[in-house]
Amino acid sequence: MSRESQERLRRTLNDYGSRREPLFFMIDFDLQNFVIHPLANLPEEIRFEMEHKNVPSIPAPKKRTYHYRAVDFESYRKAFDKVIEEIRNGNTYLLNLTFPSTFYSDMTLEEIYACTDARFKLLWRDRFVCFSPERFVNIEESRIFTYPMKGTIDAAIPDAKAKILADEKEMAEHVMVVDLLRNDLSRVASRVRVEKFRYIDTIKAGERTLHQVSSRIAGDLSENWQARLGDIMLSLLPAGSVTGTPKRSTVDIIKRIEPCKRGYFTGIFGMFDGERLDSAVMIRFIEKSPEGYLYKSGGGITIDSDVRSEYAELQEKIYVPFF
Repeated sequence: MSRESQERLRRTLNDYGSRREPLFFMIDFDLQNFVIHPLANLPEEIRFEMEHKNVPSIPAPKKRTYHYRAVDFESYRKAFDKVIEEIRNGNTYLLNLTFPSTFYSDMTLEEIYACTDARFKLLWRDRFVCFSPERFVNIEESRIFTYPMKGTIDAAIPDAKAKILADEKEMAEHVMVVDLLRNDLSRVASRVRVEKFRYIDTIKAGERTLHQVSSRIAGDLSENWQARLGDIMLSLLPAGSVTGTPKRSTVDIIKRIEPCKRGYFTGIFGMFDGERLDSAVMIRFIEKSPEGYLYKSGGGITIDSDVRSEYAELQEKIYVPFF
């Protein structure tokens, strides 16, 4: 990661925060590329919607069809086995392994954006669209909150909520992410505590409904935290729920094992209104490439993970949550 790029990002966010100037931001996974604009001058090619902060959308298309071709199982298995080897060597305990799948649709990225129902949405015209269910951090009245999301189950399964909450592998994975993000928040806040542990979020996933397990972690910031906006964000990035633990060595492994750079996928985007901040993790992500659309997805790998179950989860996360 270039120190020069990170320092430029830090200074820019601190400057906006010091002036209490409302802004939009998006930051890539590697902290090498970022886009920051005053909300009053947001370019036309960027559209976004935050929970309770909606902006007008274009008309939704009548025809809403798609299909995909996931990475082949053998390619996934080879990467999975490398992750397990790193875990056995003590270099990581949890690693979020992701792959691109080829995504086919007659819809444009703008049309996909218009007809998706998600808590957090972002369109960068002719580049990518994101419809994320996962908040990263929000800050209100000098309190900072983060909401790690780990553990997914089809809501149609009998007793789905009880089953996902009782699953020992899912519990271990969730606990590791909560511990990682609690430590991350402790770098910027005081009195950090887990306020709500392993509750269920229900989201639309195409024609299905999914239950996802989340927790809420909170901490207290000092007064005039806005002037340290860049310091706060850089201390927390990249997001722990899409990297793993320990974060630094796990990110290094991700860069060696994954087949392509993540770019803005699993980065973050959000807005600052001068007093409050809200942000989301860029998952559920379709990117335009020279070969066509790519849908990037994945899941957390631990020593107890089963390769076929993880491969299935990668595919289960390839969906468009239509209105």
